[in-house]
Amino acid sequence: MVDASRKTISDAPPSDAGAGRTLTLGTGTSLVILLLLLVAPLFVKNFIVFQLTTVLIYGIAVLALNILTGGSGQFSLGHSAFYALGAYTSAILIEHAGVNYVLTLPVSGIVCFAAGFLFGLPALRLSGVYLALATFALAVATPQLLKLGALEPWTGGVQGLVVDKPDAPFGLPVSQDAWLYYFTLAITIAIYIASVNLLSSRSGRAMMAIRDNEIAAAAMGINVALYKTLAFGVSAGITGIAGGLGAIAVQYVAPDSFTIQLAIALFLGMVVGGVGWLPGSLVGAAFIVFIPNVAESISKGLSGAVFGVLLLVVIFLVPDGARQVAQAWGNVIGRLKKRLRRKQCPSGND
Repeated sequence: MVDASRKTISDAPPSDAGAGRTLTLGTGTSLVILLLLLVAPLFVKNFIVFQLTTVLIYGIAVLALNILTGGSGQFSLGHSAFYALGAYTSAILIEHAGVNYVLTLPVSGIVCFAAGFLFGLPALRLSGVYLALATFALAVATPQLLKLGALEPWTGGVQGLVVDKPDAPFGLPVSQDAWLYYFTLAITIAIYIASVNLLSSRSGRAMMAIRDNEIAAAAMGINVALYKTLAFGVSAGITGIAGGLGAIAVQYVAPDSFTIQLAIALFLGMVVGGVGWLPGSLVGAAFIVFIPNVAESISKGLSGAVFGVLLLVVIFLVPDGARQVAQAWGNVIGRLKKRLRRKQCPSGND
């Protein structure tokens, strides 16, 4: 079992994704997706660019939840609370302290890391549905706490805070929306690479060992309490960065923007993208951003029902989410390559 835990995640076959072994796409596929993301703003309107920026931001938050659930096996329905904390941290620093928006993001990450780590300490006694209920309570309470009169001078109370959208630096000839998109894309890539390296490291393997069998992990000498709280802290910190970016992109923060619906949407994005499969985070984020619009275009009066039907279709057809689709596509490509090799080589001589 020790040797198996030392096996690098990226070397495992796609079929092991359900066990959390495969976390990345192939180099060629990754480069193609990156190229598409780089050129996309050049061919669409500013509103679509804003939506794509929102997808990237939610993708970061879904990835953070994936580290917690797919990496360490802890369920959370309260990540909207950390998203809100990160958003308000950035907004307060920008509006009240005049801090540059770029510098507010690491502060948001650190604040949320501390909050997640501290929340993870008492949560050590909880697991499964009980942990989910505890985080659910956190998500429900956060909007009400942000409305407290004692915090109103900082948070703006029920009115919230307005944030100015930044201009492109150095006089670059790009719009505000395009600049914010590329800025968010750069942060998304950095967080994605860091997350893959984290889960591929000794700490990441310890987290996944705890997820697979907590008792066996403890018997192997893994500090279960430390790594579970560390996973909570890292996940909350990344979510806080996403919240800060969200505040800058939307230019507004208010308590009612961070209800339990946001927490459920992030959890839904993780499921649709594939639990334990980091590239699926972007797919899940696209689902929660674009599919409600598709449902509304089909029926404005019954958009919620249409969205529910579409979600059921996805769950029944691909229960493992985008990871299952990627695996099926990889199998098709593999069979095509085998056929090509057979045609190039005489029968039985390959």
